[in-house]
Amino acid sequence: MDTKIIGSKITRARKAKGLSQAGLAQQLFISPQAVGKWERGESMPDITTFYRLAEMLEVDLNYFSENGTAEIPATSPVKQPAAEILPSEERQVPLRLTAVDMQQENFAGATLHKGKFKAGSLQGANFEGADLTGSTFEVLDARGANFDGANLTDCSFSITDLTDASFHRSILVRTRLHIAGHGAIFTDVTFLDARLTKVDLQQTRFERCTFNGTDFHQCDMRGMHFDGQTFTGVKFDKSALKDASFSGATLRNVSFKLPFSLTNRSHLDFQTVCFDGATMDKITYAALKGLRVADLSKVTVV
Repeated sequence: MDTKIIGSKITRARKAKGLSQAGLAQQLFISPQAVGKWERGESMPDITTFYRLAEMLEVDLNYFSENGTAEIPATSPVKQPAAEILPSEERQVPLRLTAVDMQQENFAGATLHKGKFKAGSLQGANFEGADLTGSTFEVLDARGANFDGANLTDCSFSITDLTDASFHRSILVRTRLHIAGHGAIFTDVTFLDARLTKVDLQQTRFERCTFNGTDFHQCDMRGMHFDGQTFTGVKFDKSALKDASFSGATLRNVSFKLPFSLTNRSHLDFQTVCFDGATMDKITYAALKGLRVADLSKVTVV
């Protein structure tokens, strides 16, 4: 069978039906490129597809043979199905909520991208399950606020009182806390590329958390317990860690840069950090060993 003759017949029948190559391909559940190859004589449909073609183009199967003389029935062009018009994504207008008292307000499940909360009160406010991507919280009283399950991607908390604020299974991706976070409660949270700067974390609770690519810069973490939690690619940069505990924690590619001191106080303080039962990679272990102050006798190196 001459593929070019068959290709030209497919072309004529298709155009007689008012179908484009894409339209015919859609009905046959194949690619437009396959139809194009048929019509150029570069390939040929299999026998099953010939039957389907004949049915869709309303021609006799013999029409496709080289000597076939069957005529193409005169039919009205098939109207191409109109492209489905999908509703556009709901527009998110940035809202600026300045000096507004929103104590105990219910924002559960709400969507607010790049919102600005400033110099107001969010005490006891409920943001459970809300999408607050890109929002900023600045100079606020957010004590007791509920951020459980909220999407806080690219959010910034600055000089905000978060005492007893709850972050259970919240999404913290590239989230920034600057002088904010004191007294907050983080449970079952993954910190991804987050940054905490100059935060007093002594009263903050981290339970069953995972830290990936997170930076603690000049934070007060004295007496904190990170027991059993996971740290990957984390930097403790000039943060106070006296009496902190990493018992049973997993540390991979973690660095500790001690605070500057004219005396050896920062080194003496770091001697009190507990790594008993921790598991760490060889690089982290070597870096800690190089400080010559940490007790690594009960560490497992992998």
